Amino acid sequence: MFVASSPLTPLRRLRTMPVAEIAYRSRQEASKWLERLSPAAREVDPATWLRTRAPEFASPEASLQLLRERMPRRFFAGAADPGTAAVLDGRLPDARREIVTAADALIDGRFDLLGYQGLSFGEPIDWHLDPVWSKRAPRVHWSGLDPLDPAVVGDSKIVWELNRHQWLVRLAQAWTVTGHQHYAEACIDAIDAWRRANPPGIGVNWTSSLEVSYRLISWCWTVMLIRDAPVLSGQWMMTLLVAIWQHANHVKEYLSCYSSPNTHLTGEALGLFYAGTLFSEFRDAAQWRSIGTRVLLAESRAQVCSDGVHFEQSTCYHAYTVEIYLHFLLLASRNDTTLSPRIAEQVRQMVEFLIAVRRPDGTIPAIGDGDGGVVLPLVGRQRGDSRGVFAVAAAAFDRPDFAWAAEGAAPEVLWLMGTAGLQAFDAVRPVSPANGASRVFRSGGYGVMRSGWEFNAHQLIIDVGPLGCGTSSGHGHADLLSVQCSVFGEACLVDAGTYCYTPEPEWRDFFRSTAAHSTVLVDGLDQAQPAGPFRWRHRPRARLRAWESDPHSDVLDADHDAYHRLADPVTCRRRVIFVKPDYWLLVDDLDGRTNHEVERTFQFAPEMRVTLGPASWVRAETPGGRVLWMLSLSSGPVHTSLKCGERDPIRGWISADYGIRQPAPMLVCSSTVTPPWRALTLLLPDSEGSATPPVVSPVYDDAGQPAGVTFEHPRRSVRFDDRAVVITG
Repeated sequence: MFVASSPLTPLRRLRTMPVAEIAYRSRQEASKWLERLSPAAREVDPATWLRTRAPEFASPEASLQLLRERMPRRFFAGAADPGTAAVLDGRLPDARREIVTAADALIDGRFDLLGYQGLSFGEPIDWHLDPVWSKRAPRVHWSGLDPLDPAVVGDSKIVWELNRHQWLVRLAQAWTVTGHQHYAEACIDAIDAWRRANPPGIGVNWTSSLEVSYRLISWCWTVMLIRDAPVLSGQWMMTLLVAIWQHANHVKEYLSCYSSPNTHLTGEALGLFYAGTLFSEFRDAAQWRSIGTRVLLAESRAQVCSDGVHFEQSTCYHAYTVEIYLHFLLLASRNDTTLSPRIAEQVRQMVEFLIAVRRPDGTIPAIGDGDGGVVLPLVGRQRGDSRGVFAVAAAAFDRPDFAWAAEGAAPEVLWLMGTAGLQAFDAVRPVSPANGASRVFRSGGYGVMRSGWEFNAHQLIIDVGPLGCGTSSGHGHADLLSVQCSVFGEACLVDAGTYCYTPEPEWRDFFRSTAAHSTVLVDGLDQAQPAGPFRWRHRPRARLRAWESDPHSDVLDADHDAYHRLADPVTCRRRVIFVKPDYWLLVDDLDGRTNHEVERTFQFAPEMRVTLGPASWVRAETPGGRVLWMLSLSSGPVHTSLKCGERDPIRGWISADYGIRQPAPMLVCSSTVTPPWRALTLLLPDSEGSATPPVVSPVYDDAGQPAGVTFEHPRRSVRFDDRAVVITG
């Protein structure tokens, strides 16, 4: 039996809202009501419309001249420079080929979105269709749609990804590097078709201000890249300017200040800053720019912890936020806009965190939710590939460690910063980070233990932070004190991923559950209960009790209160001891009074070959032939089993990208215990890939609890108690 708090009812939520929030939400509701009273916006005469909002754009000749002569000086250097294509050809030919290949697939109507390959949305494109779940969202006012209701809209994430129009930028890049007119024509035709099918305020593609903002950003890049295409006319440019204003005004009116004050809000603010900077002739431009700047400055304080970790407890959304602020910094610098040095320092800290958790193989591990989304995919990259972010940051901040993580110049540097950016990157000599390889992020809630910065190093990450951000924890997972590890540079224990947000609630709940992570499960209960796809009924807390690190060992000590809600409250404590560079010990303690069912779970990467035995050992072999030996010890019997691709209950699954899942081995160590109780797990990397484990003897204390291990061969041994860890040998 346990007690869980219920989500606040709408009336209770209203009673707890501050006056400012009530006023803000009320104004937005009034705006929606007024919009619903009016029919869908008719096609307007652009010249007449622009005379009252941007007179300098009110003729075809003037709008085209401004686009081609004045506006490039306000935009990103690489997009503005006609010589970018030649530099790409000479310096980064693989990137050029990738652009053309991807653009040709788009011309043929094949879309690679999220984790899906070759999606078709019909001919002509049906902008309201989810082809995966065969649902078409109705064309009604956006305020009457719930985008999280799969019965009505399917998976809105899929629909929105198409309608972000980030793929249009790929077509525009293809025109830039080839000069072939059909790429530019395809951009213009797609925007025209979208406008006809999505009048302002009508349909699912207006329900999220973030999606409107990212479409606005995509249009900015598209029109700047094809600005010299002969097919682009001044009259069409005027029509686009009307749509630009409608998008920016919608974002301004419906900012997610209280509904989603996270990456939604910062992404919306970036779109306003884009529009207000590039299209400064609009009479509303100064306001857009001011709001965007103000929100981005304020949210950098609210969303980024003092050690540089983004508060959503998600590496995907952390990298997302780094991109948002890099675009902000670069665009502000290009336009001589002075910003507080604090913003740049925070971005540097955020990049440092990404490097700290970066696996030895160069990928960023999944932590929390991840859908693979980016601000602007100027290069096609796999999930977890942040080399473009590292390269841009290296050029912007002159950081050798960022250049080291980038593994060479990236096309993003050229597109965003021009040839000067590439020169700045080349001037930085790549060097691995100077600070210690092991590090704790106290505010953000992560510990990282690693043997070094080499590509074949060992690394372990442990989550000692909160469930997620303080507003909803919506993108956090119930993964307190979970671990991930790589040995000899290969990922072994991994996060299960995300899979989906709304269309399959059972799978959504599984992938963010405790049972999907490498941590401790008590009485078959998750650390937190979901209350919809982006909320939890309660938010347990983790606490970092101690951290010690020296050249010989790392010791982390943490606990959490997730199971205090049980009738017999249980505190879960996990200590991780890294005997450098040989092995780790996980020490799990439970404090309570009555019997409990306990599972210690370990989720392996799908490529791992995992076998049980001999005795209490588990052998996990990497694709490269290295082995991670695991030994489980406790004061009582332990039942060890492997789960892979099971459905009742769901166990042993990995989602490498949104919408994709595959079976993967999970080790489950089950015990019936009476606290106080302790279990010890040895993680022992073996470079030889031995068929048999080493001889290891357990050490027990006077109460019969595991208290260390002793190796027969000359490996260092460990003894520990509540006061100290002693390493010998």
